[in-house]
Amino acid sequence: MQRGIGHVHEDSDLERKRREAEALLQSVGITPDIIHVPAPMSPSNKSVGSDAGSQDSGDGNAGPRTLHWDPDPSTLQLHSDSELMGRGAVRLTMSKVTQVDFAPKEMVSYSKETQTPTEALTHPEQKEEEEDEEITILPPSEDTQEENWEQGEQQQEETPKELTEEEKLQLLHSEEFLSFFERGSRIVERALSEQVDVCFDYSGRDLEDKEGDLQAGAKLVVNRQFADERWTKNRVVTCMDWSPQYPELLVASYNNNEDALHEPDGVALVWNLKYKKGTPEYIFHCQSEVMSVGFAKFHPNLVVGGTYSGQIVLWDNRSNKRTPVQRTPLSAAAHTHPVYCVNVVGTQNANNLISISTDGKMCSWSLDMLSQPQDSLELVFKQSKAVAVTSMAFPLGDVNNFVVGSEDGSVYSACRHGSKAGITEVFEGHHGPVTGLSCHSAGGAVDFSHLFISSSFDWTVKLWSTKSMRPLYSFEDSCDYVYDVMWSPTHPALFACVDLSGRLDLWNLNNDTEVPTASVCVEGSPALNRVRWAQSGREIATGDSEGQVRVYDVGEQICVPKPDEWTRFVRTLAEINENRDEAEELANV
Repeated sequence: MQRGIGHVHEDSDLERKRREAEALLQSVGITPDIIHVPAPMSPSNKSVGSDAGSQDSGDGNAGPRTLHWDPDPSTLQLHSDSELMGRGAVRLTMSKVTQVDFAPKEMVSYSKETQTPTEALTHPEQKEEEEDEEITILPPSEDTQEENWEQGEQQQEETPKELTEEEKLQLLHSEEFLSFFERGSRIVERALSEQVDVCFDYSGRDLEDKEGDLQAGAKLVVNRQFADERWTKNRVVTCMDWSPQYPELLVASYNNNEDALHEPDGVALVWNLKYKKGTPEYIFHCQSEVMSVGFAKFHPNLVVGGTYSGQIVLWDNRSNKRTPVQRTPLSAAAHTHPVYCVNVVGTQNANNLISISTDGKMCSWSLDMLSQPQDSLELVFKQSKAVAVTSMAFPLGDVNNFVVGSEDGSVYSACRHGSKAGITEVFEGHHGPVTGLSCHSAGGAVDFSHLFISSSFDWTVKLWSTKSMRPLYSFEDSCDYVYDVMWSPTHPALFACVDLSGRLDLWNLNNDTEVPTASVCVEGSPALNRVRWAQSGREIATGDSEGQVRVYDVGEQICVPKPDEWTRFVRTLAEINENRDEAEELANV
């Protein structure tokens, strides 16, 4: 009985070890193939020793059997010879035993630097041995999961960090961001303002279609309109000037705003034609009304202004200040009356600022020092009558001789230097104050620098020559005060004028001397105080009594001269002189 119990105990130990071996194989992904083959046994024989095999059943009736663990011949086999049954004691036999070591499961982890699969590190001998043992390894699904997890981690790291409100404010006020934003916005503004006429026809068919249309609608088109709610409201445009260095810049001066007592009396705004923005490029102001303004020729950063108090002020766009960087003193050595005329004449290496006040005093200044004038001259006619100057003009390329208009309606020629310095001649013809004066400035095959035109309160524009004291012609189409006049800088026979009724007229003397070639009336009929041609001759600017500055595009048929315009203008002047002589003869009869 004790022997039977011993065999059962040994069988249970063997069964337990077998189950542990199976569990170990399954944990590494190997399914053991166990085949039990029953064998005949004698009823008198009870069991086989536990040292040579195992017994599946603890039943005492079960006979000896042969247990095949893995049919591979290299595995452990337990044989029980049935022929020995009945011969007495059980005989144990020796069999070949091969021990196989299975490596424990290896944990695989990945890093950003190395993503080499573990399978690549497996030795070839080990792979062959696994093939011999016919061990089937499941596909490593964990590798794909690791790669997906790594990609998700990288995407999460690339997600931008959300800034706090304090960090946002600190970034917005940083010097680097402000510099970037200023430059970037300037580039974007330029891109947005770019305009190209993709439908332009170079064959000239568009011009031919408009050949018969000589009215203003097709020839004068408003390009830009400049105004500012704070700086131009309730102010009058007193003067304008185009920049000689930057043709897209236009400066306009304004008088005081009586409704804004705390604002400066004098304002000068620089408008930019290139950018489609409603704010001025630069804002300058001073404590006295600015009556005249101009860009300092040969000094692209300087703007000169003449004030009602008599001071000459100088602004610099390189300065962070809106107030003048220089100004003349209010003393007897300088001006003490309103200055309606300022002009920079000379060359790049030798230039001066010329200013004239209404008391007839002309001063010559160096822009480097405005503390006192370099030279001064009293404009007095016949040694007794002081000339109250309202306008001034220099002939093309001349820095010594000039003409001035006065409040008494006369136009005077004068010179700065020489034995005859001062007033030299008088041109009488207007019956009201002279408001505008312009010398011929279109260079070409024929020199017309002796010609100039003037406008007046007497509703007329008159054509003059320094070679004759009498007007060559009087243009009397206007029905109100004519406030300003200017020759075209490119066309020899073209000039523009503006009047109190808000009308802009363009006259081409080669086409007609009785009526203007093109006209346009400003909506609302504000008084147009000033007119200025751009250097290209393709744009013209007007300033009105409501503080509005308008820039018009002039049609090519008007502004672009033909090759024979100069010779045609010679014939036109000859006809004008003949007609004048005939009219005088008839008047004397």
